[in-house]
Amino acid sequence: MRTAAEPVEVRRPSAVRALTTLLAVTAAATVVVELLNYWYAPEQGSGLAVRTGWAMLRSFGFLVLIGHVGRGRVVAKPFGLILAITTVFAVGRLVVPRSGVPPLPGLLGFGVLTALCVAVVVLLYRSDAVGDHLVRHRKGLVVSGGVISWREVTPKRPPVTGWLLTARVAAFTYSPLMLVPALVAGGSILDGRLSAVPAVLFWIAAGIAVSHLVLFCAAFLVRDRPWARKFLVLITLGTVATDLPLCWWLLHLDGLIRDGAPLLAAALLTLFSLHRATRATRVDQGVSVRKGRNPDANSLVT
Repeated sequence: MRTAAEPVEVRRPSAVRALTTLLAVTAAATVVVELLNYWYAPEQGSGLAVRTGWAMLRSFGFLVLIGHVGRGRVVAKPFGLILAITTVFAVGRLVVPRSGVPPLPGLLGFGVLTALCVAVVVLLYRSDAVGDHLVRHRKGLVVSGGVISWREVTPKRPPVTGWLLTARVAAFTYSPLMLVPALVAGGSILDGRLSAVPAVLFWIAAGIAVSHLVLFCAAFLVRDRPWARKFLVLITLGTVATDLPLCWWLLHLDGLIRDGAPLLAAALLTLFSLHRATRATRVDQGVSVRKGRNPDANSLVT
């Protein structure tokens, strides 16, 4: 048995290189802006520290996105979209203080970071060169004809639409978006609100349960099972119905805006993506029927 030779590295298009540089700058800007917000914040309590730490973790998300772009992974588009949207929400909720006017450095940093996130989304979805590059799947060891090679592994499942991938990625953010405010609310226990202990524990347990439910649902969602879409809608509605009242009760209006709004945005993106994916599937099935093809066949939408 022999090993196949490594493929020759092809120079990436200029738009892809520009996107990689832009993502690196955005990752660095996320850290700088969060540190500025924390430095100028009038109240530097445990809640702000938790929110700031979670927002700064998004810089690692941009580094992961750089890896996906470098490997030409098709999942880079939905991952970049939800990362950009939630980053803007995560930073925006820390710029505005509980009272008074936001500090000028924080506003300028938020404006710069928002512009960077918009530029990332535009390059991901509007650049033809980037779109032609992001068409690959993950690589793995493949044995064919007595030859072992490390190359792209084409999934055995039917191709899924880009909207389904977007819904899948957006749903994976539910759990952390629930756990962060739950940890913030945990600080109220230290302030003597022992009556909040059962609610905080329930909040944390709900966040963990949602992560398992989404993981189970996502496995069938990428196989384009109709029931998986309906199940994800139920998970989304249940998540919103659980998280928003707890934000209002334990963190009041400030927490509802800072922590409930990002989850609501992710939920709306998930529902919109599922709607577009269902509509695209129906259109494809109608075209297939008119042309005499198999109506169950789905085309890949990027």
